[in-house]
Amino acid sequence: MRPKGLPIYLCAMFNQRTKIKTLLDGEANNQEVTVMGWVRTFRNNQFIALNDGSTNTNLQVVAELGSFDDEFLKRVTTSAALKVRGILVPSLGKGQKMELKATAIEILGDSDPEKYPLQPKKHSLEFLREIAHLRFRTNTFGSVFRVRHALAYAIHKFYNERGFLYIHTPIITGSDAEGAGEMFRVSTLPFDNPPRNEDGSINYKEDFFGRNTNLTVSGQLEGELAATAFGEIYTFGPTFRAENSNTSRHLAEFWMIEPEMAFYDIEDNMNLAESFIKYLIAYVMEHNREDLEFLAQRQADEEKQLPQDKRSDMGLIEKLEFVLKNDFERITYTEAIDILLQSPAYKKKKFQYDVSWGIDMQSEHERYLVEKHFKKPVIVRNYPKHIKAFYMRQNDDGKTVAAMDILAPGIGEIVGGSQREERMDKLVERMKEMHIPTDELWWYLDTRRFGTVPHSGFGLGFERMVQFVTGMGNIRDVIPFPRTPKTAEF
Repeated sequence: MRPKGLPIYLCAMFNQRTKIKTLLDGEANNQEVTVMGWVRTFRNNQFIALNDGSTNTNLQVVAELGSFDDEFLKRVTTSAALKVRGILVPSLGKGQKMELKATAIEILGDSDPEKYPLQPKKHSLEFLREIAHLRFRTNTFGSVFRVRHALAYAIHKFYNERGFLYIHTPIITGSDAEGAGEMFRVSTLPFDNPPRNEDGSINYKEDFFGRNTNLTVSGQLEGELAATAFGEIYTFGPTFRAENSNTSRHLAEFWMIEPEMAFYDIEDNMNLAESFIKYLIAYVMEHNREDLEFLAQRQADEEKQLPQDKRSDMGLIEKLEFVLKNDFERITYTEAIDILLQSPAYKKKKFQYDVSWGIDMQSEHERYLVEKHFKKPVIVRNYPKHIKAFYMRQNDDGKTVAAMDILAPGIGEIVGGSQREERMDKLVERMKEMHIPTDELWWYLDTRRFGTVPHSGFGLGFERMVQFVTGMGNIRDVIPFPRTPKTAEF
């Protein structure tokens, strides 16, 4: 019966429960509580380790012998979902400060122990990728995705505190911001018999959007439009690259944070990017310490299997604290190449890829700079213009552009950005050099026609940031459902 005056939704809730993390953060004072979660282990027909995803730490539920039917207890198997009501008491056993003496147990969902693929033992990350729909239930991925959530929240918090406007840029676009051409096509035309022009090319005028469209590789160009009205904006959304790359650093679908700021030069841009990265790390260090400590121990255990020269110089938490306490090293691209050319690794021919001025530095070069030479994050600026995008501001030397990359230990490039070319004549000239049609980007050029200003921006690959903070070695393990070549099952 519902008490008078109370709305139905306050009384009819099934989910009157307390999360396990909330209980463990408090004290056990013989209070009655209800918890719900999944069975991790059940031993001696009495002790249930229950987990609800709010923390890696299980709550021990005690089903006193003789209090529950034996046939019922046979259904309490790994991953079965339970609703438990009981009395929360201090624990006399080792390893937990409290336990729940069950007065009522309800099985919400059975789990066949013969078929459930996650048993209470260590599984390889490769195996867990094959069952990505279930890997959330492991401690490793529980920690990874709680950290990912915290980082996503901290991103919005950082920009909101600084007065940036959050802009949603399109996922379907007719422009290629990078000029790379590695894009996924969006079309409703029949694959087997698309309409064609007289010259045999596909007639996109008959397509859904009336033109050739693709999944976005970046929201930057649209972000610039908003920045030249609002001053400071950021985007945070999915981006796509149709690169046939099966590496531990690449995904076909990933998330990007892309701020664009009017009245910022390259120096302002670097300062913001460094502050941003430190803010994210500090937030997670404060709010996800338990998960980071678990991941740090996991990384240390993994590295014990590696040769000494392959192990990290610092533990995960030590690395994060080091990044917070130290200014990022700032060098020019020319200085970076000189360092590589003088390095023992280059002289002993240990680099797989050659080094010379003008190359697009490979991951091995970037990691040498941050892990071996400077031993901290590095910001490299003033790259050769021929390896960078058309929109980057050309420097007075005629050879380089005001671009900057932030290189992080363990993964290499984590941020790429630049001061944008605000001078109309220089921008058009560069577009023509790179065969980028100015008529298709007339709307972008309007920002240079009508009140152009110096402005800058950068992109931070969210998964690479999560990878850096969690210490995970493969980028496929920091996104819920990785999209890579020949992989789109889940």
